[in-house]
Amino acid sequence: MPNHFHLLCRTGNIPISTVMRRLLTGYATWFNRSRKRHGHLFQNRFKSILCQEDAYLLELVRYIHLNPLRAGLVQNLNKLDSYPYSGHSALMGREHRSWQETQGILMLFGNTQDAARQSYRQFVGQGIEQGRRHDLTGGGLIRSAGGWEGLKRKCEEGTYQRSDERILGDGDFVSQVLSKTEEKIKKSYALRNSGVDLDQVALRVSALTGVKPGDVRTAGKQPHIVNARSLFCFWAVRDLGETMAGLARRLGLSIPAISKSVVRGRQIAESNGFELMQNNHN
Repeated sequence: MPNHFHLLCRTGNIPISTVMRRLLTGYATWFNRSRKRHGHLFQNRFKSILCQEDAYLLELVRYIHLNPLRAGLVQNLNKLDSYPYSGHSALMGREHRSWQETQGILMLFGNTQDAARQSYRQFVGQGIEQGRRHDLTGGGLIRSAGGWEGLKRKCEEGTYQRSDERILGDGDFVSQVLSKTEEKIKKSYALRNSGVDLDQVALRVSALTGVKPGDVRTAGKQPHIVNARSLFCFWAVRDLGETMAGLARRLGLSIPAISKSVVRGRQIAESNGFELMQNNHN
């Protein structure tokens, strides 16, 4: 789009904020160097909405890929098929991008690639007349109730669901997401209130790995120190709610390095059955 872009991503162990930071910083660096310019390239922070895959995945794929047509950047669906700045062209087989996964979407439309592309294209074409979809911009309650009128009817019937403008899904999905978030926050508060801080985390890591507490938070590259630091970073982020930016400053490392440590620490904890708090809570 002229001044923004849309991405539909399936997240993994790396937080979306880290992914976007790497993407935007990397692109801004390349753009400035290639055009011999300096300063900020993007004006505002990205906006993210969590999507309930089963209910909204295909609607979002269609809505996002029709943006160039709605904006007048292309004149019709035939032109959109080959538009190089949209994921639609990759799904149609006109463009190939190693970073764009297409089979997961196409397999929802047919068993063979040609049949799937034909059905997918028909599905996209059916959305042209829908115009702008304000119901696909976040807020699970409005969508699951069938719009504002549906929401009003549910309220009149005494039926209430949870909603959050950051989440695209039905009321149950919204509740599940928010409950997990609330549980994580409560856990970090409970740990801190019981006296668990970064020093305690370092002591626990030291007891499990044999690395001295002071060495757990060093930038050493020895494998045993790297593993200990990774476990420390994982528990600091997951259980104490520390930010990766804050840990990066404390440990004198880059945010990407902290992100890798968190992923590695999760693997170490899961493979060895390590827990921050022992069963007796000592």
